[in-house]
Amino acid sequence: MHGDATLGDVLVEMSRKRLGMSAVVDDDGRLLGLYTDGDLRRTLAAPGIDVHGTRIAEVMTRSPVTIDADALAVEAARLMETHKISGLMVVDADGRVVGALNIHDLLRARVV
Repeated sequence: MHGDATLGDVLVEMSRKRLGMSAVVDDDGRLLGLYTDGDLRRTLAAPGIDVHGTRIAEVMTRSPVTIDADALAVEAARLMETHKISGLMVVDADGRVVGALNIHDLLRARVV
């Protein structure tokens, strides 16, 4: 999603993709931030949030933990454990989002 998208737009995408997170990117596809289910809970607990008027760039997590596209799955598991997170955005050398990885992917692959 682009940073100009509303919180409502991102919630629709998160529900559709069933990832529990959504990347926020610039016009070139470079990662600006991440919005997760945890961010949603914190956002909804804040007073005065307008789901249809709040831009995602205002409530996203800036500088999220990422993993390089050529990294091993075991490195993803280590990052998730170290940072106590359940998902990562996969980025190329230029910081462009090329995918997403969550703990369920690692469990299915029997990495963890």
